[in-house]
Amino acid sequence: MGKNVHVVKNEGRWDVKIENRSNPVSSHKNQELARQAAVPVAKKNKSDVVIHKPNGVIRDRDSYGNDPCPPRDKKH
Repeated sequence: MGKNVHVVKNEGRWDVKIENRSNPVSSHKNQELARQAAVPVAKKNKSDVVIHKPNGVIRDRDSYGNDPCPPRDKKH
């Protein structure tokens, strides 16, 4: 499994960042656009998209990797 892709707030914008890298992959005007941009990156890396609230707390997580116990997530 690859490095997780995080959607985080950064100075009024939402960044897509790969875990343990300082530079964002992309920056967006809202969280939903950032989430949409993060999905193909996570699929390519076979990893998770980790969505954070504006205060940094994890709000949600979606797996696009080889999860041996996939969640029964009905929201997507």
